[in-house]
Amino acid sequence: MNGPDHYAVIGNPIAHSKSPQIHARFAEQTGQQIRYERLLAPVDAFEATVKAFIASGGSGANVTVPFKLEAFRFANELSARARAAGAVNTLHVRDRQVFGDNTDGVGLVRDIVEAAGVQISGKRLLLLGAGGAARGVILPLLAESPARLLIANRTPERAAELAAQFSDQLVPIGASSFAELNESFDVVINATSASLSAELPPVPVTVFGSNSFVYDMMYAAQPTPFMQLASGYGAHVRDGLGMLVEQAAESFHIWRGVRPQTAPVYAWLRSTL
Repeated sequence: MNGPDHYAVIGNPIAHSKSPQIHARFAEQTGQQIRYERLLAPVDAFEATVKAFIASGGSGANVTVPFKLEAFRFANELSARARAAGAVNTLHVRDRQVFGDNTDGVGLVRDIVEAAGVQISGKRLLLLGAGGAARGVILPLLAESPARLLIANRTPERAAELAAQFSDQLVPIGASSFAELNESFDVVINATSASLSAELPPVPVTVFGSNSFVYDMMYAAQPTPFMQLASGYGAHVRDGLGMLVEQAAESFHIWRGVRPQTAPVYAWLRSTL
């Protein structure tokens, strides 16, 4: 008799990951029988680790730092949003094929639009950063039909390269250096890694309006320095904890075909920080 389907989160480091607790709560809530573990992959052996996991009966995996690009190359089949992101954070084994998806962007959008109740449609949107975190969320953000999207980065050439990749979309999309920013935006999203080291991306405070909604993809027990700065100028702020829960819920839905309720899991996770 087979046991419950087996899933894992694969990364390096991985001990800090909250994914096992999140998915355990999703499974309990939806009556799904699953087994979910952390899997530490050597930095030079992601593919071997995944192959061994699948060979042992693994049904799917979440993929985190630093392996999202390798997961993209590993998958046999890719979703449109994975192709747009150039990275994969969710693997699903089906019919001996490995399907790769990226749930980061839809997780971000759901946390902003559904959990925070902030509409993106028709809004002026500023995305800070031009790395993998930024690229991974652009297509789902554009799908919400903002009035326009501006990508700003310390090196504007990288922002321009990223903007060019989405130039076929209906939404006007532009690029800028941080220093050139000279207006306020309705929605500001920090996709830089500055908050990981309690630093600030060097953006002028004029980007924050009194009614701006400011989102930091990082999260902590206390508001990040970026959130504190924005709050000081009257902006409404939110950190990335909800994005973590929402992207996990999308992965769970891909694997199990049922969508868990995220609000109680978010509230529980917030209380543990």
